[in-house]
Amino acid sequence: MNELRSFPVTHKWPPRFADRLQLYSLPTPNGVKVSIMLEETGLPYEAHLVSFDSSDQSSAEFRALNPYGKIPAIIDPNGPGGRPLPLFESGAILVYLAEKTGRFLPQDPAARYETLQWLMFQVGGVGPMFGQLGFFHRFAGKEYEDKRPRDRYVGEARRVLAVLDARLGGRSWMMGEEYSIADMAIFPWVRNLVGFYEAAEIVGYRDFPNVATALARFVARPAVARGLAIPARTS
Repeated sequence: MNELRSFPVTHKWPPRFADRLQLYSLPTPNGVKVSIMLEETGLPYEAHLVSFDSSDQSSAEFRALNPYGKIPAIIDPNGPGGRPLPLFESGAILVYLAEKTGRFLPQDPAARYETLQWLMFQVGGVGPMFGQLGFFHRFAGKEYEDKRPRDRYVGEARRVLAVLDARLGGRSWMMGEEYSIADMAIFPWVRNLVGFYEAAEIVGYRDFPNVATALARFVARPAVARGLAIPARTS
């Protein structure tokens, strides 16, 4: 705990188990990527809710961990060389945890880079396009009289879904039969698009049956079901 106390975030969210990985998050599509990975690997961790309602993400303590003020972020008290490692950005955290545990990221160099390619596709494409569509379709942007921004992101979301659907043709997961961090990154966003954003109809989700089948397979995993609710919003 003495080492963790050097991180201001631990003053706002004191750890009960200082020897465990500390997760600072919220069950959003980006947040649950990491909680799902932690549940899949079985790494001991402690989850702390970063409440947007209370603007926790803007607090000095959280920004000392992530100056961008976005979730998720972690501190691994048993990082490289046995020293604590603070880390933000969900994609970077997924890669770190995969390398730490030797799971969900292929060891073969070619397959490894192919997996990272699809992870980056989520970070740079899936999340931003779906997120913008959510803003213009369900949230404040839906009040805009000019529907061209919404329609732009409808088109971009369909383009992304078409890429995913083609990739998943004849495959269980993005990398074939091997479940990976690419799936953990992509499918929470697909779930959010058709669920929370209520955008299934506007994007023509029925046109992408391979995506729908893979999403159903994803949410049926016990670790995914647990991770989707971590950290609990009521905590």
